Amino acid sequence: MPDKTDAPTRCGFVALIGAPNAGKSTLVNALTGSKVSIVTPKVQTTRTLIRGFAIAGRSQLIFVDTPGIFRPRRRLDRAMVTAAWSSAHDADLVGVLIDAKRGLDEEAEGILARLPDVSQPKVLMLNKVDTVAKPNLLTLAGAVNARAAFATTFMISALTGDGVQDVKRWFAEHVPEGPWLYPEDQISDAPLRQLAAEITREKLYLHLREELPYQSTVETDQWQELPDSSVRLEQTIYVERESQRKIVLGKAGQTIKGIGAAARRELAAVLERPAHLFLFVKVREHWGDDPERYREMGLEFPRE
Repeated sequence: MPDKTDAPTRCGFVALIGAPNAGKSTLVNALTGSKVSIVTPKVQTTRTLIRGFAIAGRSQLIFVDTPGIFRPRRRLDRAMVTAAWSSAHDADLVGVLIDAKRGLDEEAEGILARLPDVSQPKVLMLNKVDTVAKPNLLTLAGAVNARAAFATTFMISALTGDGVQDVKRWFAEHVPEGPWLYPEDQISDAPLRQLAAEITREKLYLHLREELPYQSTVETDQWQELPDSSVRLEQTIYVERESQRKIVLGKAGQTIKGIGAAARRELAAVLERPAHLFLFVKVREHWGDDPERYREMGLEFPRE
């Protein structure tokens, strides 16, 4: 637990919101010092709320990685965007990430337009500053601050770590006083079965890139602790059409073998023990309209 001094302990929820690919998941991983969120170049990789924990002095920070906010077109899109805004309203503090390279595009403008509805203190983080000239960053910072009220502004690179510790210190000083909610050595509240499924989904995205159907998901069906301390996992990758199943399998099953090998290596590293992973690919038509799938992901099912 925290060191015993006269200073009070602090603990609070910090929601990180932004457009798809603004760098929220990379930042959460950098702030916690561990991989708690998957990261891929594909937009809308994060589908649900992922919480990662960090300790800074006497403060416990609970960072909430949220789905990217964009103009939704499908039911799943609406559920993800609703979850992101709900998280912002429920948090103690809100970090708003803007991709400095993209600047004030349509998605960033849309987020800024809704920020006045969020009463919590908000912090602006211009991310990917290593890709933009400094004069342009200062101009962008001024333009964004003119559109919304922020407690402070940080210029960071979540990928390189530049400025990340400054962000962490600020949040540690401003979360509310109160007892810690989680053990000091816990880095996330995500069940291991969920984390394992997310790792496989990450490898699925990285292997298939543009070929991958957006409407795909991964579920951990079985988790068995073996006598030799290793773990046996069975997972199913669900797609909506037979043609998509063939893409995931690949010629002579080579694609699914590559996905499985990559996922198995990372699972073994995360679990710190051997992992025996068995993958299956099945067609589940219109799973994006199935309320049960939303409950599995921790999302509210939109009725319309």
